[in-house]
Amino acid sequence: MTLDSLQLLFFKNYDDAALHLSPGLNCFIGDNGSGKTNLLDAIHYLSLTKSAISATDALCIKQGADFFVVKGTFTNDLPDIQEVIQVSLRQGQKKTITHDKQAYERMADHIGRYPAVLISPYDTDLIRQGSEERRKYFDSLMAQLDHEFLELLITYNALLRQRNAVLKQGVGTHGFDREYLLALDEQLAPLGQQITTLRAAFLAEYLPVFQRHYQQLADGREQVTLTYKSQLLDADFAQLLRSNERRDFVLQRSTTGSHRDDFVFLMEEMPVKSHASQGQQKSFAIALKLAQFELLAAKQQHKPLLLLDDIFDRLDDKRIARLLELVANETFGQVFLTDTNLERTDQALSRVTIPIRRFRVQSGSVAPV
Repeated sequence: MTLDSLQLLFFKNYDDAALHLSPGLNCFIGDNGSGKTNLLDAIHYLSLTKSAISATDALCIKQGADFFVVKGTFTNDLPDIQEVIQVSLRQGQKKTITHDKQAYERMADHIGRYPAVLISPYDTDLIRQGSEERRKYFDSLMAQLDHEFLELLITYNALLRQRNAVLKQGVGTHGFDREYLLALDEQLAPLGQQITTLRAAFLAEYLPVFQRHYQQLADGREQVTLTYKSQLLDADFAQLLRSNERRDFVLQRSTTGSHRDDFVFLMEEMPVKSHASQGQQKSFAIALKLAQFELLAAKQQHKPLLLLDDIFDRLDDKRIARLLELVANETFGQVFLTDTNLERTDQALSRVTIPIRRFRVQSGSVAPV
């Protein structure tokens, strides 16, 4: 699977842009703030229907405009079979995703069809931030691999929102609608237990792949692992909901469940966040993404798009060399890379034999070099 062309209209700092892409390596070269990362984010939209950077879609509409469009033409493994994906949003309306001009009934139906992996300077946020970041990361990966898990997660989150709304409605009154709450709990409990079971099973598959990539990046100097932390591994969710009902009412939110789970990152049995160096944290984060790429490629039977954002500025020579070794060995499929220095990029890619196309990015405009 390759992305043959990319078109943008009023997306972030672009008025209008059209790119014809290489099936191998595509390099976006420009100063910081010119819009290089925005091109990667547009590709992320085509894959996952959302931005990797902006919290809300409306922030991706160019200032002064009232809509944006991102359009991509993909070629599948079968020759001459092209598919057009378009993401569009108008101010005040719902986002629309179309496949060959046919709108999806639900955006969830698109997830997993065009996988992509982004390696960026912000990946260490998975280590430094709270549990929500890590849950989102692993849930997003699992959703691309398993559509049934995605459906399960959507249903669970919808029920959780309803439950929290019931808890909040009781504030300032004599109480909440307990009968309705119990009905929601009856539906929520088995879903939460199932999510926990699936996450634990996935981590058992993911862990050895991750550890292998970390050892290759770090020359095997330290032992790393991931553990899954959940209240539901050793307790019945239905019982937890009942025993915490009063506490939930006081706090106006559901304090137990799979939405409280965490993935714990350890190095030599100590937290990576507090005991690993900056370089070790970077290796840890890259290994997470390389494991993600490998599992997606195996499941989908075609290689995901690989997006590399500012790796030359943010990573040391050793980690860059490892990534470029994988590129040169054609471990990856189609690659998109951003950098500020064309000469440096060309030097780093001197041993890469796959087709390369270079683009100059300047203040919201992009053209082939």
